[in-house]
Amino acid sequence: MTVDLDALVARIDLPDDDARAAAAERQSRLTKPTGALGRLEELSLWLCAAQGVCPPRPLERVRVIVLAGDHGIARTAGTSAYPPEVTAQMVLNFLAGGAAVNVLARQNGATVRVVDVAVDVDWTELGASVPDDVVRDKVRRGSGSIDREDAMTREEAEAAFALGVRIADDEVDAGADLLIPGDMGIGNTTPAAVITGLYTNQDAASVVGRGTGIDDATWMRKTAAVRDAMRRGRAVKGDPMALLTTVGGADIAAMTGLLLGAAARRTPVLLDGVVSCAAALVAQRVSFRAREWWLAGHRSTEPSAAAALDRLRLEPIVDYGLRLGEGTGALVALPVLVAAGATLREMATFDEAGVSDREA
Repeated sequence: MTVDLDALVARIDLPDDDARAAAAERQSRLTKPTGALGRLEELSLWLCAAQGVCPPRPLERVRVIVLAGDHGIARTAGTSAYPPEVTAQMVLNFLAGGAAVNVLARQNGATVRVVDVAVDVDWTELGASVPDDVVRDKVRRGSGSIDREDAMTREEAEAAFALGVRIADDEVDAGADLLIPGDMGIGNTTPAAVITGLYTNQDAASVVGRGTGIDDATWMRKTAAVRDAMRRGRAVKGDPMALLTTVGGADIAAMTGLLLGAAARRTPVLLDGVVSCAAALVAQRVSFRAREWWLAGHRSTEPSAAAALDRLRLEPIVDYGLRLGEGTGALVALPVLVAAGATLREMATFDEAGVSDREA
């Protein structure tokens, strides 16, 4: 299955300016000095614009979509502190509810969906029982080692992208009012660094961080791999699908489709860390309007995340030194967004409370 990109882009409109203006006007009448709630006021305006209504509705069905996939670069170039088999093991941990994303989702009343896009495993051979809805849309097993070969074929990239768009449609149709893209894949910060370096005009050393806690020797191997992959991807960075094919991965392609699909369905997205920021750079290249539907949940310690956020012109809600991925940073930021909506919705105005406004 493929997606008509032109048709998808044509469906992406801007958030509602009238709702944003109504939110700003209501903020000016609440029982507080103007601007006293700081960033909460800005976030409440964004939420109203995204929902097309003022005051904003409560966020009642937040969905984290963890897109899992392996990356050949981790196996061939030794760019990670963890072995590739951890990806499949963590998928099982997600399904058992034992990962950090599960804990934080439960604390926030959110739910987690896991999708095997490109995990390098045959679940039946592993002897694991995995629900059909997790594995039925698997695009391929792992990706090519992007420093020397393409991540996947063009057809696979288009299939993964279409999967992401379809997931967004399914979730919105089921009532989701906010989506959080989560990631799981040993080695996935390498293609994320490549994509970010290419779109922000940074060199490899500037966008490669410590990932899962790599040592100096591994960092040097990773930097060399990113440098070589950037050299391969530079010629195709003007074509987002070709870039995903060459130096991305099926999971990142699916995440790109998810971000654009959500924007087409007028559904807000809370970005997480380095992988979702890289996917957002690709998605923005497809449609510059799409970024208006995204907020940055947090600032990852990975340098490529900071570079991506600067390019996207997104200011993260929190900065707690997180670098786990999975959607965890966005979930930590979620209560702040909830608080922003609640204060605009539930605070009394000066007239309602019988409180004197400041003198003219």
